[in-house]
Amino acid sequence: MNSLTIGALAKAGGVGVETVRYYQRRGLLAEPARGYGEGVRRYGAEDMRRLRFIRSAQAAGFTLEEISELLALDASEDRVRARALANARLTALDARIAELQQARTALTRLATACAGSAAGPCPIIAAFEDRG
Repeated sequence: MNSLTIGALAKAGGVGVETVRYYQRRGLLAEPARGYGEGVRRYGAEDMRRLRFIRSAQAAGFTLEEISELLALDASEDRVRARALANARLTALDARIAELQQARTALTRLATACAGSAAGPCPIIAAFEDRG
């Protein structure tokens, strides 16, 4: 039973209507036919499931291209490829976490140096100035 308008689908999925339309243009979500005599497109439980899948996959760091591939893999049940995509995403996340930890360490060091002395230029500001 298809009972949701695009606005209701978007709201229930935690996105805007334009996001739903964007996903449709990208081929991630189907665009249902307009109801007979009604002129309004109606969305159902499968559309909601797919929208939630897309949002969850994005939260895990997958790109829309990767999400499209995951959706195609779901239909083919290619777990090997799905696992490879997940492992690649994990590797990328681990690299990003390492970058963030390095940035945190550097900023902590600058904040400590700033608190340690009131003389001279602020170490935080000096570190971000263009020295070109």
